[in-house]
Amino acid sequence: MSFFLFLCFITLLFVPSFHASDTDQDQDSGNTHAILPRSDIDLLEFPLNLEYFEAEFFLWGALGYGLDVADPALAFGGPSPVGPKRARLSPLIRDIIAQFAYQEIGHLRAIKSAVRGFPRPLLNLTKESFATVMNSAFGRPLIPPFDPYANEINYLLASYVIPYVGLTGYVGANAKLLTPRAKRLVAGLLGVESGQDAVIRTLLYERSLTKVKPYGVTVAEFTDKISLLRNKLGGEGLKDEGLIVGKAWGAEGMIRGNVLAGNKFSISYGRTPEEILRIVYGGGNERRPGGFYPKGADGRIARSHLI
Repeated sequence: MSFFLFLCFITLLFVPSFHASDTDQDQDSGNTHAILPRSDIDLLEFPLNLEYFEAEFFLWGALGYGLDVADPALAFGGPSPVGPKRARLSPLIRDIIAQFAYQEIGHLRAIKSAVRGFPRPLLNLTKESFATVMNSAFGRPLIPPFDPYANEINYLLASYVIPYVGLTGYVGANAKLLTPRAKRLVAGLLGVESGQDAVIRTLLYERSLTKVKPYGVTVAEFTDKISLLRNKLGGEGLKDEGLIVGKAWGAEGMIRGNVLAGNKFSISYGRTPEEILRIVYGGGNERRPGGFYPKGADGRIARSHLI
């Protein structure tokens, strides 16, 4: 009998133990935030600011309505965005953007299954807001003012403006996360976000030498100007590249085409929350809301700078 008990003891030592924090049931319950460290919660909540933006911009652009129709509960009672509307898109591009929109809804659900989250912040998605970005990128007013909803090329260029910023945020956050659960979630989000960015860049690359009417500037030049602006606003050096670069900056220093942005090893760039706020606020200062977030972003990280 004592030998039997000894065998049972040895067996128990080598049987894997399963904790609530490792089960899908716990993640789906919405209580995961209770077992994550504070720093992981903050880093998982911050991207909601960009996910709200992308969900609203893609929903409105493709379908002509936003979260208030698609899933009001996900907005957590936050104010409706200002100024978005249905864009003039071909059936193919409308279908792609609609896919992105539903993916962003999924991302909101995924993040809120892990952390409590916060209400949708006020978003300025007016054509004037995008026009301001483009004017800043070119260092002069574009005439007529840029309208992201006017046509397909304009909408794709507008889609180039912010979603990539969220991608770099996930890359930057991943190294700072402490728990496997948070890292798994961010890796999964990053996979789809990077795929969306690749599709947007590829669609634009096909049109890279097309001149954007009526400005007489090519699509490639637009992306270059936008990337230069984001580097400037972020304030931390080169973390952004347009569709066509000098050969020395292309993959392995061998090619000018730049469908995917990356460093000299073709590794994605990462940004901190502070860099992202400087960009999306439009003024290069994480303490001064503006741009697409007139009242500021939300979450502990963003709020900590609004003092």
